[in-house]
Amino acid sequence: MVVTGSSAVSERAGLVRVAVHVKPRSSKARVLGERNGALDVAVTAPPVDGAANLAVRELLADVLGVPVRHVVIASGEASRSKLVDVSGVLVEDARRLLGL
Repeated sequence: MVVTGSSAVSERAGLVRVAVHVKPRSSKARVLGERNGALDVAVTAPPVDGAANLAVRELLADVLGVPVRHVVIASGEASRSKLVDVSGVLVEDARRLLGL
């Protein structure tokens, strides 16, 4: 894994990998910034039946300008800490778009 700049965003096998810490049931969906090597994101969905996971995918897809199908949770589906793989965006662009 090649880490570039932010420890929350890296490149892995041609994909952008984002370490994410999720805050479900927030009043507004948004990227909060980086803390402790992970991107803090807030989503309005509860952590029930995959709703928060879908909300994370939708938020990252919107911010990065890619279709939701290009955003995949690689690990941590049942955790607030997740690794998310994104295709269709360069790591430098992802860092810029995420404000890192």
